[in-house]
Formats: sequence, C-alpha cells, structure tokens
Amino acid sequence: MKATQRLHDLGQSLWLDNITHGLLTKGTLRGYITELSVTGLTSNPTIFDHAIKNTEFYNDAIRQKVREGKSGEELFFELALEDLTQAADLFRPIYDATDGVDGWVSLEVSPLLSHDTASTIKEAIKLHAMAKRPNLFIKIPGTPEGLPAIEEAIFEAEPVNVTLLFSREHYIAAADAYMRGIERRIIAGLDPKVGSVASLFISRWDKAVMGRVPDELRDRLGIAIAKRTYKAYRDLLASPRWQKLASAGARPQRLLWASTGTKDPEVSDTLYIEALAAPSTINTIPEKTLLAFADHGEVKGVLPADGGDAEEILARFAQVGVDNEALAAELQGEGVQSFAKSWNDLMDTIASKSHVLGKTTHTGGKR
Repeated sequence: MKATQRLHDLGQSLWLDNITHGLLTKGTLRGYITELSVTGLTSNPTIFDHAIKNTEFYNDAIRQKVREGKSGEELFFELALEDLTQAADLFRPIYDATDGVDGWVSLEVSPLLSHDTASTIKEAIKLHAMAKRPNLFIKIPGTPEGLPAIEEAIFEAEPVNVTLLFSREHYIAAADAYMRGIERRIIAGLDPKVGSVASLFISRWDKAVMGRVPDELRDRLGIAIAKRTYKAYRDLLASPRWQKLASAGARPQRLLWASTGTKDPEVSDTLYIEALAAPSTINTIPEKTLLAFADHGEVKGVLPADGGDAEEILARFAQVGVDNEALAAELQGEGVQSFAKSWNDLMDTIASKSHVLGKTTHTGGKR
C-alpha cells in the first residue's frame, strides 16, 4: 500500500498544491486522484504565474480573450476559473461522496485587497458566483482586516479557505471568525453548513530561523507550532461552543497544513508530510513533495491531541531568543507582501503575453 493511501486511510486529506492546464489535459491530475489518493487542490498567484509564463497551454485562450477586449485581472480570473472548474469537476464525486467534507479546489482573491475588508467580501462573492461550483473555496488571508471578511463571507454562505495563518493565535482568530459567521446564520434561520478550512503555514518558520538556532533545533520550529495549533484545534472541537453549533448541523472548519515542501536541502524531502500525519486534517502538498512521499515516504505515527512536546520545544526556542508571537506577525506580514509581489508579477506576465499574442491576433499571425 502506498504511503499516500495510508495517510488517506488515517483520515488525513492530501491535496495537491499546484494547478496547470497541462495537469488537466494530460490526465495527470486524474492519475493523482486514482493512484495517489489526492482529494483536493489549492492554487495561488505564484503557481499560475509560473504556469502561464513557462508554458504555451494558455496562449490560445489569451488570444481569444484579448480579441474580446479583456485584460489584467478580468482576463486572469477567467483563465484561472477555466482550470479550477475543470479540477472541481474531477473532485466533484469525492465532494458528493463525503457530503462536502472533501473534494475542494481553492482560488485566491487579489492579495492587493489583504487590508481592504469590504473589497475582499465583494470579490469573494463575485468569484464564487463566476465559478458556479459548490466545491470551490475562496482564499481569504487571516489578517486583522481579513477576519471580518471571513465572518461575512461565511454568513453569506461563501466557502472560505483562510490563508496566511502562522500561529495558534492566528488559527483561533480565524476559527472564531468562522464560528461567528455560522452563529449569525443560525440566528437568522439559515443552513449552518458552510465549508471552510484554516491553512497554517509550516516550513516558513524553519526558513526564518535557519542559521540562528543550534543544530539540535534545526527544522523543529514549524512542527512544534503545528503541534501546538493541532491541540487548539482538537480543544475547540470539544468545546461547548462548537458542540452547540455541531448539534445545529454545522461542520468543522478543518485545519490544513500549508507550505509543507522541505526548504532545507540537508533534511528529508518528506519531513513535514511524515511529521504532520493527523486525522481530520488536510495537507496540501507541492507536486514534487507528493511524488517523493509516494515513492519513499513513511507514515510513522500521528500528531498527539495534547500537543506532545510542543511547549517544551518552543520553550527551547525562546531560550535562544526566538519570540514566536513577534515572528508569527512578521511572517504573516511578509506573506502578505510576498503574495502581493507574486500577484504583481502575474499581472505583468498577463500583460506581456496579452501584448505579444494580441499582436499575432491583429496581424493574422499563427493562432
């Protein structure tokens, strides 16, 4: 039995952190679903930028959209949704079989809206309506400005993948926003079943302290933060507040491990996949890491519900000068800036390709 199947049987969902037109047209994604137990997919601006810039799969579609007078964000979201709706349709049987627990794809609102609550809400509603698929999450960052947008989107029955969470406290704030939205729906007599996941970023912690901590603490910070957050997740699901919502028909906002590709060349390429095995969670995995885990990964155990040695490890990091709270805020801020840069790079790629391909359209060149 493949290691991916063992994780699936353990109760953890494996989602692919990648999307390209080639994955769809060549049957690769379908193969990952049937052979590697992949049950969902996430995307981000960097993934689309690389796919559009480095392949010709999108050229014909860009030419057509340029002829229609489209450009910039409008053109990009149409391209992205063409891929993501195809992927959503591939995962739809899983979504239906699990009653909406699994089988999701994700699309991000413009990162330039990270500090604009009203515009984030408006964009989330617009994109979900464009997709016309029940199993598409809209990714909204769990920044202070994003939290009210998450609550409002959930109240409006818009499924949300909360992104850019880096700590237990970030997760708790996102979960609270989700539950407020559900509580408002119950008060209003609306269906409390609205899908959501909360994405905690892992490997960026270890990259941030690389070279600043003793060797015995190398590549242990992200996993310790995950263990601490997993305990908070399990505690929340056992809390009276959540139990009340569950009895009314609400479903849990599942905890998702993001940024799980190993960034340290000195350690195993499957480090975070093996360390973060846990029931009722999701691991969204870069394609290279997924293939590595399927080839030589192992399922060695599950995360302890009580957090295990997380607090002991985090105390050791504190002793060498790592302030987890300050670093979490720094990482979230850097994440917002990085996503904004990726978005601007993507818009530059769209503009450049539109210009070049638009010329071939207007001059009768090759199509």
